[in-house]
Amino acid sequence: METLRIYIDMDGVLADFQKAAREIPDVINPDEVLDFSTFTPMPGAIDAVAALIDMGHDVFIATTPPWNNPAAWGQKRDWIEKHLPQLKRKMFLTHRKDLLKGDILIDDSTYRGQTEFEGEFMHFGQNGMDWSYVVETIKTMTELLKITKNG
Repeated sequence: METLRIYIDMDGVLADFQKAAREIPDVINPDEVLDFSTFTPMPGAIDAVAALIDMGHDVFIATTPPWNNPAAWGQKRDWIEKHLPQLKRKMFLTHRKDLLKGDILIDDSTYRGQTEFEGEFMHFGQNGMDWSYVVETIKTMTELLKITKNG
């Protein structure tokens, strides 16, 4: 089995940041006051991560915590332990996703080095890219790698 190193963003990809932000509409910077540990998972996210792990891939969380809310750093870790406990020790906090070394980055934004990531950047939420699309695409990539390697 071909193993890919996959990094997944949290807010807007695994955890529903927008839903939480809508619940406090009068706040200018919701990332300053939200409790990141209380976010609901994005539809299909938990099952999709399980599917990627079941395919044999090395999955990590790559998230950018807000600098103006240091409590969010621990809250993000708490969210991972609650929803994806198998990844609680596989988490990177970074503002420069282009520094990560791997095969795939799944993220919903492009302003922290995502487009310069050395592997494949999957722009989540754009052009129909939801969790079922991501899983099917990675499944296809894995099969193509097997064919290429086995010749």
